[in-house]
Amino acid sequence: MDLDFGALPFLVEGLKLTLIITLVGVFFGSIIGSILGLMKISRFKLIKALSIVFVEIVRGTPLLAQIFFIHFGIPGLLGMRFDPLYTGIFVIAINSGAYIAEIVRGGVQSIDRGQMEAGRSLGLTGIQTMRHIIWPQAVKVMIPPFGNQFIISLKDTSLLSSIAVGELMYQSRMYTGNTFSYFDTFLLVCLFYLAITIPATILLRYTERRLERS
Repeated sequence: MDLDFGALPFLVEGLKLTLIITLVGVFFGSIIGSILGLMKISRFKLIKALSIVFVEIVRGTPLLAQIFFIHFGIPGLLGMRFDPLYTGIFVIAINSGAYIAEIVRGGVQSIDRGQMEAGRSLGLTGIQTMRHIIWPQAVKVMIPPFGNQFIISLKDTSLLSSIAVGELMYQSRMYTGNTFSYFDTFLLVCLFYLAITIPATILLRYTERRLERS
């Protein structure tokens, strides 16, 4: 059986956009997640409650529902229109941010409380202790689950084809709609995803082993 590689140029373009959305989305998601994660361990009840509510809403609703709500629901209410690409980046940032918040919370809370007391005994403020003592140790704990979240967000971008974002899945659907070459095209799509996720998983496991030794 001869495979049809005519979809390759379209899929390569889609893959580029998939990577851009993932990298930019997870970058902003990391910022959002770090803020939310620290809010969740705050002593101020209102700040902690706001973070918990946001994280639970995002984690408790399907990503596809979030995509439709943000891309169609909010613009429909405001009488405006969102660019699908910006919607995609925003949704990936918000969604990954909610999960990264739990990673940050768990990472910080895994560090012995005595570390904070030791920092304060040295004359450091709470913020300085967090920055120079707690955070560097917590980052080592957070790296493996953060890597897993990156891979999950990468695969989640496939749902953005539902709002016509020209990522990998959208390009494959457009190509097969004209050529009906379903088997060959979607086989290539799977191989493209595997070409990214397998090396990322190997790198992640290698990083975990290095961190265990350090």
